[in-house]
Amino acid sequence: MSRRAATLVGLIAVLMWAVLALLSAASGDVPPFQLAAMTFLIGGLLGVASWPFRPGAVASLAQDWRVWALGVAGLFGYHFVYFSAIRAAPPVEVSLLAYLWPLFLVVFSALLPGERLRWYHIAGVVLGLCGALLVISSGDAQSLAREWRFGHLLGFACAIIWSGYSVLSRRFAGVPTDIVAGFCVATAALAGVCHLLFESTVWPEGAMQWLAVIGLGLMPVGAAFYSWDYGVKHGDIMVLGALSYLSPLVSTLILVSAGFAPATWSVAVACLLITAGAVIAAKDMFFRRR
Repeated sequence: MSRRAATLVGLIAVLMWAVLALLSAASGDVPPFQLAAMTFLIGGLLGVASWPFRPGAVASLAQDWRVWALGVAGLFGYHFVYFSAIRAAPPVEVSLLAYLWPLFLVVFSALLPGERLRWYHIAGVVLGLCGALLVISSGDAQSLAREWRFGHLLGFACAIIWSGYSVLSRRFAGVPTDIVAGFCVATAALAGVCHLLFESTVWPEGAMQWLAVIGLGLMPVGAAFYSWDYGVKHGDIMVLGALSYLSPLVSTLILVSAGFAPATWSVAVACLLITAGAVIAAKDMFFRRR
């Protein structure tokens, strides 16, 4: 598969993450760690189900401990820190900080062999960041500027964890994406332990809530991680960083369409900023033959 095609595979993950907010809202009052345990288990089983059709998939689990440490730290570590952050600071403000990760992804990836940071990568990701801030903040950025809490530091840590996981995954490009199933199952087990320690069990009510949980496990907390793993290992990682700002925008548009959020001028401006940023950062992919 070409570098351009692999980048588009990674973009599929960004688009699937856009339905995370809608499906999470539709899943009812299931506590965060319980929801993570349920959905990551579904995501893991999704990968396991493909193993009979993929010779050698099971053998991919036999990897160096560093591969497992990176995968589990990336998937479980991010979600543990994020859930802790939204308990210690307003969720909107945590999201503002956590969505610095595409910016860090572009900057950190310049340290990888064969990669080179250019002005249009920075310009594109900064435009995307501005658009994402418009979508997420809704005026709450002033509150964030006035007072920093421990939860804000955890939100910033989320950005470091996910960008670091994504960039370091490139260092293990030879490791098959099949191993992500193992990461998901391990994350589900650890999330289950955290649920038992910190939460009371609340099961989904009715078919719609169960369908939302299953949808989460199949797409944004399942297939998305497989496509992201392949994209960051074999695609244009800097372009993926800029394109990642499409996720909060598309998520907001979906929420507006579903009646969960109002349509505002800030969404329209954000659409222009994020689209312009994505086109600028990905100009080589769009306009140059490879």
